Amino acid sequence: MTEREAAPAAASAPDSRIRESDSRNLVMRIAVAVVLIPLAVAIAYAGGWLWTALVTLAAIGLFVEWLAIVGLSGATRVTVPGVAALAVAGLCFAIGRLDAALIVLGVGFVAVVSIAPERRGWAAAGFLYAAAAEIASVLVRLDPIRGFAALMFVLLIVWVTDSGGYFAGRGIGGPKLWPSVSPKKTWAGAVGGFAASLAVAAGFAAFDLGKAGPLLMLSGALSVVSQLGDLFESAVKRRFGVKDSSHIIPGHGGLMDRLDGFVAAVVVAALFGLLRGGADGVGRGLMVW
Repeated sequence: MTEREAAPAAASAPDSRIRESDSRNLVMRIAVAVVLIPLAVAIAYAGGWLWTALVTLAAIGLFVEWLAIVGLSGATRVTVPGVAALAVAGLCFAIGRLDAALIVLGVGFVAVVSIAPERRGWAAAGFLYAAAAEIASVLVRLDPIRGFAALMFVLLIVWVTDSGGYFAGRGIGGPKLWPSVSPKKTWAGAVGGFAASLAVAAGFAAFDLGKAGPLLMLSGALSVVSQLGDLFESAVKRRFGVKDSSHIIPGHGGLMDRLDGFVAAVVVAALFGLLRGGADGVGRGLMVW
């Protein structure tokens, strides 16, 4: 082999290893999703204290990972009151005391802000992020009639936006969406995820779970919000030079890496449903037009 022939071969070796690594990572992601998604759907269907327990554990995980990202993982005096507030609020949600849960979270926020030795703003933002995810996830499922349908609507939009964006981005490529924050995301992926979310709305309408027009608009909005939530988390990690929020989920990274889009989407969905249906009718506010 001549020197000229050897150069392209050497250059292609790293590319081959990258493709092989990406392929293994995709297989791992699919395998984990096959296990976790049915489990999440089953718990969402059960609702009640079981769903609240899952949401509370996830919120605690989000807060702990956020502190790790911003360099406060060793600040026990910040972690303990924040985790305690999220846990007690979850207990209040489970017994139907929404008012008490909000009071507990308010006290927890004040405690975190007051005790944080440094990066106080980042600590406060992390607690608000986790608390908002906890409150919104509980409220969307709370409606006994429409809660499950509303929650599945949000979950499916986030899942297909992520999957549609992944495959469209890799299959089509093209200009990057925001290379300084997320180098792998493309405009093609963003459009692909958006289009996939519209299919979810069409499916819900076909099964008479809502009117097509409003659901299409809502699904499009939540898809965009989900992608913005993903970019927001990427921006925070890049700000602190972190690749993954943790390694708790094989092939997926941490809870924040998997739930960033869901947190943004469910918070916006809860706010919208709250305005239309009240605290006990968020699901109805989202699905009934």
